[in-house]
Amino acid sequence: MNAPHLKHADIGSFPALPAQISIREVGLRDGLQIEKPISTAAKLELLDALVATGVRRIEATAFVSPSAVPALADAAEVASAVHRYSDVVFSALVASVGGAARALDAGMANLEYVVSAADGHSMANVRRSTEESIALVPEIAKAVHSAGGTLEVIFAVAWDCPFDGPTPPDRVIDLAARAVDGGADVLCLGDTIGTTTPRRMVDLAQPIRLAHPDVPVGLHMHNTRGAALATILAAMQIGITDIDSSIGGLGGCPFAPGASGNVATEELVNLCRDMDVATGIDLDKAIDAARLAQSLIGRELPSGVLRAGPRRDR
Repeated sequence: MNAPHLKHADIGSFPALPAQISIREVGLRDGLQIEKPISTAAKLELLDALVATGVRRIEATAFVSPSAVPALADAAEVASAVHRYSDVVFSALVASVGGAARALDAGMANLEYVVSAADGHSMANVRRSTEESIALVPEIAKAVHSAGGTLEVIFAVAWDCPFDGPTPPDRVIDLAARAVDGGADVLCLGDTIGTTTPRRMVDLAQPIRLAHPDVPVGLHMHNTRGAALATILAAMQIGITDIDSSIGGLGGCPFAPGASGNVATEELVNLCRDMDVATGIDLDKAIDAARLAQSLIGRELPSGVLRAGPRRDR
C-alpha cells in the first residue's frame, strides 16, 4: 500500500530554532595544531581573511609546550597582533597554570582551559589525571579574573575517549559542577574524536545546562563520522547557541588518527542561512577564507561547501 500523500500543512512546522547563534572560529588553533607549522605571517594573513567574514569570536592560538605543539610555538607573536581588531573577541587555549600565566602576560585575558574528561586522554595530553587537571581551575580562574578576563573550561573527550572508551555522562556532569564552583564563567563540551550524535549530545548537555542556568554551555564538535551538523542542529533546538567551527574543516586529534577537524565554518554558516538562523558571517567570504587556508596548508580540506559551493538561491 502506498503511503498517503502529506501536504506541508499536515507535516507541521520545523521545531523552533534560535534567531541567531554565536560562532567561534577555531581554525587558527585547533585547525593548525597538528599541521606542519606555517609562518606567523601566513597565520596573520589568514586572520585578516577570517575577520573579514564577520566572525566576532576567534580562538587565536594556544599557550602550550612548543616542543609538543610546534605549530603553535609563535603564540605570543600571534597574540601581539590581535589587538588591531577592536570588534573581535579573541581567546587562547591553555592546559596548565604556567600556560595561563604566559597567555595573560601576552595580553590574552579570555582563556579556555582544557580538562580531559577521561584519564587516558588526560595522561596522554597533559601528563596529569583528570582529577589533577580539574583541581587547577580555581587557581587559573583567579588569575584570569584578576586580569579582567573570562575563563571557559572545555571538557575534551566529553563523550568518548580513544584510550578509555565511552566517557560516563555522570563523570562529565560532576566535572562541570566542579568547574563552575571553581570559577569557570563558561563551559564547553568537546567531541574530540567525533563520535557523538544528537541524542547523546542532548542527554549530556541538557542536564548540565539545567544545573547551571546562568553559565553558558557551548559545543566543540568534530565531524569525523559526519554527524556534527546534525548534532549542532539538535543543540540549537534545545537553546545552545555558542558553537565552535574551523575554517575549511581544518583540524584533528593527534591521539585519534583519522579523526577530522571541527565542522567547517562555511558548512555551518551555509546550514544556518537556509534555516534562517543569523550568524553575522558572510558565506562567500568564509569560502574565500577556506580557500586561503587550503592554499596555506597545501592540501585539500574536507569541507563540502568549499568543494561544491553553496546552494544557488537565485
